[in-house]
Amino acid sequence: MDLATRSCADPPPAALLVGIAQFNRGEYFECHETLEALWLAEPTPLRRLYQGILQVGVGLHHLRGGNYRGAAGLLARGTAYLEPFAPRCLGVDVAGLLAAARRCQAAVAALGPQRLDEFDWRLAPRIDVTSSER
Repeated sequence: MDLATRSCADPPPAALLVGIAQFNRGEYFECHETLEALWLAEPTPLRRLYQGILQVGVGLHHLRGGNYRGAAGLLARGTAYLEPFAPRCLGVDVAGLLAAARRCQAAVAALGPQRLDEFDWRLAPRIDVTSSER
């Protein structure tokens, strides 16, 4: 496949599936490492999809560590990168991830920096992937 013509309709690359599995297990640092390599190597606009997932994951990593500014900022930037790829891209349910990330973002904002340890981790986004419609 010509990399320059890759599109959202294509099946997800193996490294993306690995990164998503890490994300869904709460292994946000590992997910960052996996997706950063994919993001840096991607020559097409799909790199922003990888960057968006990566940043949402890093936001959750910061949330876990009690870093309010890091969590709020990366969740916001990550969702901004993901928006153009909704509702689905490379089999990823981007619309579902965006909705969950926004709920998480709202909860973080409502808690503020003093009560971040009260975050309900059931609100943490999970990423659903389906096979390509091709």
